[in-house]
Amino acid sequence: MKREPLLALLREYRARYPEERDMVDRALAFVAANDRCFDRSLAIGHITGSAWVVSRDGTRVLLTHHAKLNRWLQPGGHADGDPDVLRVALREAEEETGLPAEPVEDRLFDVDIHVIPVRGAEPAHDHVDMRFAVRVDDARPFVVSPESHDLAWVPVDRLTDYTREPSMLRMAAKWLRRGKD
Repeated sequence: MKREPLLALLREYRARYPEERDMVDRALAFVAANDRCFDRSLAIGHITGSAWVVSRDGTRVLLTHHAKLNRWLQPGGHADGDPDVLRVALREAEEETGLPAEPVEDRLFDVDIHVIPVRGAEPAHDHVDMRFAVRVDDARPFVVSPESHDLAWVPVDRLTDYTREPSMLRMAAKWLRRGKD
């Protein structure tokens, strides 16, 4: 079953972050109930993969100013049928920044479910987002893709200068306390 590796990642994540149980249980139920969960054509929602892109020293995160949503976010996008969500996150990081990325670890860094608003003929739907921490060589120049207005390296401890998005702040807090738990 192509969904089983993702279900295993989600169960392991839930064990590490019991305070996020409600959201993770929603993600588990969505994946279990929808054999087409990786396909963008699933109108109610679909799996996406995102990357918390950090500098080599881990003090900065690379954000994209998303063109359609007009907000500073982490790079990410649709699985488009690929059940390997880590591969999706790595692909999206490189497509949106021009920088090849490597995983900090193979397990989920964060999980989020958020509504994408109506756009044209596309109805509102959920993105069930699987997020991984990845590193890039921040000495190399990034490339702003057509999906973004801009990219910016932001000190993790100053993320609120760019966003107040709760899930972004949750990732920053996780990153800052990494190794202290």
